[in-house]
Amino acid sequence: MTGNTQIAPTGADLAEAKAFLEKYPDLQAIDVFLTDCHGIGRGKTVRRHELEGIYKSGRALPLSLFGQDVRGIDVDSSGLVMTEGGGDKRCWPVAGTLGYLPHTGRGQLLITMFNDDGTPVDGEPRPGLLRQINRAKAMGLNPMGAFELEFYLVNPTPTADGRFHPASYALTKRQSHQRNTMSVDELDEMSPLFDAIYEGAAHLGITLETLISEYGPGQYELTIRYRDLLHAADDVIVAKRLIRTCARRFGMEACFMPKPFGSEPGSGMHLHLSMADETGANLFADQPDGSLSPLMLNAIGGLRQTVGDTMLVLAPFLNSWRRFASTVYSPASDDWGVENRNVAIRVPGQPGKTRHFEHRVAGVDANPYMVATLTLAAALDGIENKTDPGAPSQVEMDVQKAPSDLPRSWLEAIDRFEQSGFTRNALGDCLHTAFGAIKRAEYEQMVQEVSRAEWDLYGFTV
Repeated sequence: MTGNTQIAPTGADLAEAKAFLEKYPDLQAIDVFLTDCHGIGRGKTVRRHELEGIYKSGRALPLSLFGQDVRGIDVDSSGLVMTEGGGDKRCWPVAGTLGYLPHTGRGQLLITMFNDDGTPVDGEPRPGLLRQINRAKAMGLNPMGAFELEFYLVNPTPTADGRFHPASYALTKRQSHQRNTMSVDELDEMSPLFDAIYEGAAHLGITLETLISEYGPGQYELTIRYRDLLHAADDVIVAKRLIRTCARRFGMEACFMPKPFGSEPGSGMHLHLSMADETGANLFADQPDGSLSPLMLNAIGGLRQTVGDTMLVLAPFLNSWRRFASTVYSPASDDWGVENRNVAIRVPGQPGKTRHFEHRVAGVDANPYMVATLTLAAALDGIENKTDPGAPSQVEMDVQKAPSDLPRSWLEAIDRFEQSGFTRNALGDCLHTAFGAIKRAEYEQMVQEVSRAEWDLYGFTV
C-alpha cells in the first residue's frame, strides 16, 4: 500500500489517476482497453468522473473478449465463450500507462484482467509474458528489449479499381509512388504527421526514436527505446494506436497489415533482446577476447529449435504469409548470422557491451506480448540446456533453400502450433487452446472467400 491508495493487484496507484486529472483539467474522456490475442484493443471510453473508480475497484469486461476472432465474433471452440455463464471478469489499470492523446483530446489507459481469486486470466496474452519474465528473474536474468515497427501510410479511400495507394504527403499533398528509401525529404513532407506522433508519445510516456522512410513507397519505420521487455511490449500497443489515431486526423490510414501491396516489401516487427543482471549490466556483452557471449549463443540455439513451432504467432493471419513470398529483407529461414538480414536471428555487427540479437521473423501484425513470450521462453530453454546454435549463416538464403522444418503455409503453421508442446508450455493451456481454435476458425472462413484475383485470372478463362 502507498498511503492506502494502492488497491489494484497490478500495483497501479490511485495517486496516478489523481495526478493525471489534475494535470489535464479539461479532459473529459479516457479510452480504457486491454489487448486481445490479435493485438487489437478492446474496451470502453469512460468519462472523467469514472477514472478514479477504475483504480479503486476495477472495471468489469467479458472474458469472451479473448475468445473472439479478428472481427470481434465469438469462436465457441476457443473455450472462452460463455465460460462460467458468460460472466464478466474484473480488469485493473496497468501502472504507468495512463496518458494523454493531444490529437484526440482524450486520455488512454491499458488494463489487464483478473479472476475472482486475484490471479491473472490465463487467456490474456500479457500475463503470459509476465510469467516468462518471472521465470527469467528466477534464473538471475532481466530481459531487456525493444521493437521496431514497419508500416505503410495509405489513402483511406480506394481508387476506382478498388485498390489502395500510398498516402499523399501531409505537408505538400503530393503523392509519390517511388521508393524514396531513407529519403530525408520524404520525411520532411510527412513531418506534420510525425511531429504529432512524437508529441503524443511524449504525453504517453513512450520514447519513439529513429524514423526512416523504408524500402516500399509509403512505408516507414519507427524504433522504440530499449527497456525492460514487459514495458517494451506495452510500448508497441501504445505506439500502434498512437500512429493510427494521428494518421486518421491527417486524412490517411496507418496500415499494419504486413503485405498490403503484393509487389512491395512486407512490414516486420523486429524484436531486439538481451539479458541484464541485477546491476543492469548486459550479460550478452562480448567476451574480453571479442568473441560472442556463450549465454547469447545458447539463447539463439533455443530459438533455432522452436521457430517452426512459433510461426503461427509470428505470422498469425493469411496476409502474413505473403511476406515470405520474397526473401528481400524478410527472413525465410530458421538460421542465424552476424549482419545478415535474410536470417531469422540477426546479431547486429557492432561489438562490445551493447551486443544483443534481433528476432526478425514476426510481422507487424503479430501480438507483441505473444511474440515476446515465445522468444523469451525459447531463449531461456536454450540457456538452461546450453543449446548449441550451430554455425552462423554466411550466405543470403533463398526461399527455395529454406529448411524444410519450417511451416510453408498458414494451415501448416496452425497444425504445427496446436501440436507443439513448447508453445503450449510457454503460453499456457488456456491461451494456447484459444489461439489455435481462433486461428483455425479464421482459416476456415477465409478459404471460402473467392478473391478478385481469382475472378480476373480464372473466372471466364478456364
